[in-house]
Amino acid sequence: MSDHDPKYAIARTNDETLLFLELHPCPDCGSIETPWEHGLADEDGELVISYAGVCPGCGAEREYRFGLPEREAPLRPFPNFGGPEPSELLDAGQWMTVADSAAASVPVDAPAGDEQARTVMAIARAAVEEVIKFVPPDADAVPDDAFWTDQGRAVRDAEPGRFRIDRLLVVRDSYGNDNS
Repeated sequence: MSDHDPKYAIARTNDETLLFLELHPCPDCGSIETPWEHGLADEDGELVISYAGVCPGCGAEREYRFGLPEREAPLRPFPNFGGPEPSELLDAGQWMTVADSAAASVPVDAPAGDEQARTVMAIARAAVEEVIKFVPPDADAVPDDAFWTDQGRAVRDAEPGRFRIDRLLVVRDSYGNDNS
């Protein structure tokens, strides 16, 4: 198993976990509509959080188990993907894909007071902030080991310059501020 096996990876917040589940459709039919039930479970004497459900598309039973964080992430409004540490559920390229998808879904001419557009842009900004968390303090870019999925590596390989800290900060800021 890799260090980033989602069965044991730390789930920092419910928002991050639900995003992970949405990005991992049913392997049998491709549905993302599984109604998840979650709760604590014992995994060899260690508490984990279990998300289980039955796919409404094909009836497949699905389950993921995640490690619990050492400390709870600060309470913040949606989206609250986690604390200051980088994600163990999604790699840097996957977070960039989330940011790209969210930002692309908002029309350029969306009215300034459009609450749905503001929420979606907050997701885009928060996803870029998650990418930034992978950059070590004295580095100028996201390191190669922050891309552990085929999807994440493909995003990086398509345009590696997108993962330089200076560019990430500009993109994050272009998506609005935390108080917008």
